[in-house]
Amino acid sequence: MKRILSLFALSLLLFQANAGNPGQKISRQEYIDSWKRVAVDNMKKFRIPASIILAQGILESSCGNSELATQANNHFGIKCHDWVGNKYFYDDDAKQECFRKYESAAQSYADHGEFLTKRSRYASLFQLDPKDYKGWAYGLKKAGYATNPAYPELIIKIIEESKLAIYDEGVIIEETPVVKEEPAPAVAAAQPVKRTGKNRKEEVTIYLDHEVLVSDNKIKYIESRAGDTPQKLSKELDMGLWQILKYNDFDKSTKLKPGDVVYLQPKRRKAKLERHTVKSGETLMQISQLYGIKLNRLYKMNDLAENSKIKEGYVLKLR
Repeated sequence: MKRILSLFALSLLLFQANAGNPGQKISRQEYIDSWKRVAVDNMKKFRIPASIILAQGILESSCGNSELATQANNHFGIKCHDWVGNKYFYDDDAKQECFRKYESAAQSYADHGEFLTKRSRYASLFQLDPKDYKGWAYGLKKAGYATNPAYPELIIKIIEESKLAIYDEGVIIEETPVVKEEPAPAVAAAQPVKRTGKNRKEEVTIYLDHEVLVSDNKIKYIESRAGDTPQKLSKELDMGLWQILKYNDFDKSTKLKPGDVVYLQPKRRKAKLERHTVKSGETLMQISQLYGIKLNRLYKMNDLAENSKIKEGYVLKLR
């Protein structure tokens, strides 16, 4: 442990020396030299390839030059989730998203390993050969670490350009990390079952306290329960708050009622049905959620101004 701490301290001093001049950016090679020993030690402890750790740090922090790295010591773009420490708010996929703020960059490196081993969605990665950086790169994207569809290719490109795989060689894994699982649901369905309702065919699975269903438009969703809020659901489902808000055309003040549809994936540009006749009291937002269509597409398809109100009997185009 003392050896690991001393390496953290050494890397931190090297990093601070390079970052001391605000007008001089850290090069990729300087970044690698500062953190390669820490990456190797984290590979021993967490079974995450050192090449992946370094490549993620390079990509997510722009070699330590990004705003998140310089202002929050956050080198891996890890958002708040269940974080109880200091926070840094930054415009990313959505405005003013919450990111973890660390006392040092070394703390960010330590938390990266803890973060991956505390979430069961990454469990399959730890079954890979720890030298399989390509498998890790694609697995991170599949598990939802990043939203960029080219994330695996970018990580692999960095590893191969900078020959980072050499840091995976000869590393003896000290122990196999135990990936913590989310609590099992109180009631679990033995087999998925199909049911129909609200113009949707639903296949039931279970996620914690909510059933994850699939709409006719092939979008995963849940139905809210009493006391649910977008903030609470984002923590329960291990999703960014921005995802819950963006996927559902919500804002931070949105109030949920029991039975409201909450999508876990982006809504589509069109529905399977051609048209919908508006019923008494229906809003465009309700219809958007009913069919899984982006709200702005409903406005555009029907030549409606934003925040337009619609009357009973109005026929809306859905595709």
